[in-house]
Amino acid sequence: MDPDTWMSVASMSAARLAAGAVFAGMDTVLNGPERRVFCAVRPPGHHAERESAMGFCLFNSVAIAAIAALDHTDVNRVAVLDFDVHHGNGTVDICGHHPQILVCSSFQSPYYPNRLDNLIQPNIVNTPLEAGSDGAVFRTAIERDWLPAIEAHQPDIIFISAGFDAHIDDPLADIRLVEEDYRWVTEFIVAMANQYAEGRIVSTLEGGYDLNALALSATAHIEALA
Repeated sequence: MDPDTWMSVASMSAARLAAGAVFAGMDTVLNGPERRVFCAVRPPGHHAERESAMGFCLFNSVAIAAIAALDHTDVNRVAVLDFDVHHGNGTVDICGHHPQILVCSSFQSPYYPNRLDNLIQPNIVNTPLEAGSDGAVFRTAIERDWLPAIEAHQPDIIFISAGFDAHIDDPLADIRLVEEDYRWVTEFIVAMANQYAEGRIVSTLEGGYDLNALALSATAHIEALA
């Protein structure tokens, strides 16, 4: 599809299952007894735009589920919070046309994909981080940018694009987060969900390419969700 995005005979099946898992997670959170779901899926999705697959992503699973959530009688507003090290350009491209959906994305800048990361509109919050930024810088930026946006939007359900490639050990970028930073941002999101969204969160795996760092970070994320 592009130099980073290859397909095999099983890719389309895997991508459909990933998108279906996030949709099923949304349905479970809105209609079932569960309040928080984590979807451990690949391929990731947040780079896939309306008319193009890119950056390892075929379908934008979180955007599909976020838009579908608006059809639920109990949902008027949605938030998508993306802490992958790469900007969620596809989610901005797809959800930016829906004022009911708030999209907040933190990311290393300048860095891939260098698309839609300077868009200025009320429902888009971009939080660029310089290479070398550590957890203290990340936490300050999240509280500065995301907190007032979420408080103003008051979402009825929150989706997370949970990328763990901003970890200090990840080979693809130069942000210096550790597992406790992912635990902190998850606890921050859970607090927001408890305040505005009846605790409802659907989280889906995006990036993360050092397997040990990915395992430790995802575990901290899931423990905070639980």
